[in-house]
Amino acid sequence: TSVRQVGGETSPYSIFNRQLLWASIGFVGMLLALKVPYQRWRSLVIPGTILAAGAMMLPFVPGLGATINDANSWVRFGSFGFQPSEFLKLAAIAFLADLFTRHRDELHLPGRGAIPLAVVAFGCAGISFVQGDLGSAIVLATVVLSVGMIAGVPLLHVSSIGLLGAMGATIAIISDPRRFNRLTAFRDIEGNKEHLAWQSWQGLLSIANGGMTGSGIGGSNSKLGYLPLAHSDFIFAVVADELGFIGSFAVVGGFALLVWFGIQTALAAPDQFGLILAGGIAAWFGLQAIVNLGGVVGLMPVTGLTLPFFSAGGTSLFTSMVAAGLLLNVARRAVTSPRRPVASATGRRSAASMAR
Repeated sequence: TSVRQVGGETSPYSIFNRQLLWASIGFVGMLLALKVPYQRWRSLVIPGTILAAGAMMLPFVPGLGATINDANSWVRFGSFGFQPSEFLKLAAIAFLADLFTRHRDELHLPGRGAIPLAVVAFGCAGISFVQGDLGSAIVLATVVLSVGMIAGVPLLHVSSIGLLGAMGATIAIISDPRRFNRLTAFRDIEGNKEHLAWQSWQGLLSIANGGMTGSGIGGSNSKLGYLPLAHSDFIFAVVADELGFIGSFAVVGGFALLVWFGIQTALAAPDQFGLILAGGIAAWFGLQAIVNLGGVVGLMPVTGLTLPFFSAGGTSLFTSMVAAGLLLNVARRAVTSPRRPVASATGRRSAASMAR
């Protein structure tokens, strides 16, 4: 990004400096999330969720909302800006973890399990969709549904909610030709490389240019202006260009290990809240990485999502670091022998109740 900013009004290091500032703040947040026993954070779940939900309304306020990459999902206070949907991801996970823990024996009842799950899923995804942030809408909905499955909401209820959401999203996308064309351009990237799939095409060229070992750190030409958003949405293409297949494999493997660690932490959590919290965070990291990487390599539509811990984006980096701190917090208090998934136990209770 520094090359593209040379000759502009801002410093060539402005994005780096801003990212470094957010990383410093995120490191403090991660330490707090790690050091304070995670059970104590439950008292802040409701206020935090209210604040996160309220922040999602700020982009609609004239003078505060900012449109970036066709999504009116940002808030600007002068030179300071943030994306509220990043806070909502963590807040939704923590809120449902608290709610489902309090009603762990009643999740087979629609009023305790399916209905709250549907309200949170459709509410979070719906607001993001209205803001034009399809990527966040997809991740929020899938993460929320994943949390429901982890907690033990019956699979039939979760899948029904997911099917309704998918139908609604499909209708909304088809009814908007511009959005439909952008989302379907990935099916013929070469044929759309001059317009709708320009970024995807340049990303694939960058990946191909990296070969096995890459062009070396700093050696990518794609970030000199050929590849839009090389510092954010498509940063993996630059990684593949400079570090090659070996470096790309290391990045993908790193996310796989992170998700595996989250799953193991959830299974060994000392209580239900820790299990759902750790499992939800693992699902968030994994799903967001899949959607981002899938868009970069041309297997999925480009949605504008960041790659956690890699892409430039202060709010994303901060919330990811705080979530990582909470995950490590649960891991520190893990029991010695892994627990059985709570969903199976809940399912047995539900089946027994129905039999009676």
